[in-house]
Amino acid sequence: MVTSPPAPSPIGIPKSRLRQLFAASIGNVVEWYDWYAYSFLAVYFSGQIFAETDNPLVPVLSAFAIFAVGFFMRPLGGLLVGAFADRFGRKAAMTFTIILMGFGSLLLAVTPTYEAAGVLAPIILTLARLIQGLSVGGEFAAATTFLVESAPPGRRGLFSSFQYVSTTIGQLLASGLAALLALSLSESDMNSYGWRIAFVVGAVISLVGLWIRKGAEETSTLAADIKAGRAERPGLFDFLLHYPTKAALIVGITLAGTVAYYTWTTFLPTYAQQNVNFDKAESLTVSTISLVFFMVLQPLLGMLSDKVGRRPMLITFGLGFTILPVPLLGMLSNSFSSLLIIQCVGMVFLGCFTSISAAVNAELFPTRVRAAGAGFPYSLTVAIFGGTAPLIGTALKDADASGLFPWYMSALALISTLVYVFALKETKHLPLS
Repeated sequence: MVTSPPAPSPIGIPKSRLRQLFAASIGNVVEWYDWYAYSFLAVYFSGQIFAETDNPLVPVLSAFAIFAVGFFMRPLGGLLVGAFADRFGRKAAMTFTIILMGFGSLLLAVTPTYEAAGVLAPIILTLARLIQGLSVGGEFAAATTFLVESAPPGRRGLFSSFQYVSTTIGQLLASGLAALLALSLSESDMNSYGWRIAFVVGAVISLVGLWIRKGAEETSTLAADIKAGRAERPGLFDFLLHYPTKAALIVGITLAGTVAYYTWTTFLPTYAQQNVNFDKAESLTVSTISLVFFMVLQPLLGMLSDKVGRRPMLITFGLGFTILPVPLLGMLSNSFSSLLIIQCVGMVFLGCFTSISAAVNAELFPTRVRAAGAGFPYSLTVAIFGGTAPLIGTALKDADASGLFPWYMSALALISTLVYVFALKETKHLPLS
């Protein structure tokens, strides 16, 4: 009896592949909701967790310092969970990361105030962020590899884009709930207990993501080959020993993208509050609207990269963020439309990087070391440059030198642009080895 192939979706992808796409994306939504809720709500809980000072910027600076500390666990997560995903499969690694993230969110929800627990309060907050940092680093290594390996021929850019579609959905949930809480509760209630609600929600939806991920199908046969004696287990640093140039290339590719991403999608509302006295609740609303716009761009730009290639997209991003940060941030005012236009213009260029980041990284390495090879150098670069962007921006404001921050972004973008032009070869046409 001859069976018919699975019915294609409207964009030409078999339903089985759509299930894979959904399984990866839903877990990623949960991961990034929990991760970003911290950033959006830092202005509310920082005064509760840290000791009071005469300078209101100090608690916020402390909260973003811990935000940066969480990022420094990401390379460890990218290395350890990436190696685990290479050895034992992507699905097992993705299950582990979502459990970690849910636990970290629950720990944030029950963190005591400084008044109640003293120095123990920031210690617990730091521990929760370390757990979440380990999870997010591992999530990128496992989930992005899983996404790209699940893609049909000629669709890796499109599938890659769902890394940031799902990331943005997580951000939207975090931003939207933060905005709803800020509009529904008084500022004193938000400072007191309102911020905890978001972290409780994160812990609950982690369980939903865990259940959905159980239906995913493994994309790598390496674990089975190792068990059957047909392949050797890859070493922890095999990707670095055998592909050092490619690992260094990911650093150069990611450098500008991570600073631009965390500035434009996460820190910009706080930057506006600090520099032009933008209303807190309105800044969260602007962030939510611009993130919807950003999310819609991802699959469109991912499909475009499958047609024109990865390099033209990255060069467009690099040139845009070399030229635009200084004039765009210089135009910032305390009007709603000002912040919205600035965010959306930047996101058009940013999308040229985010939509294909997973595909570019995965296409550089063979299956045997793909998760660790893509995950570790990427997460290390994000930790050093992306995680510190809000901290550097806030510190420059505290030093009365906030005008230097856009120049910092432009300088890093110029470095990455040179990498895109002179060091990166086109990979869209190459099969995954």
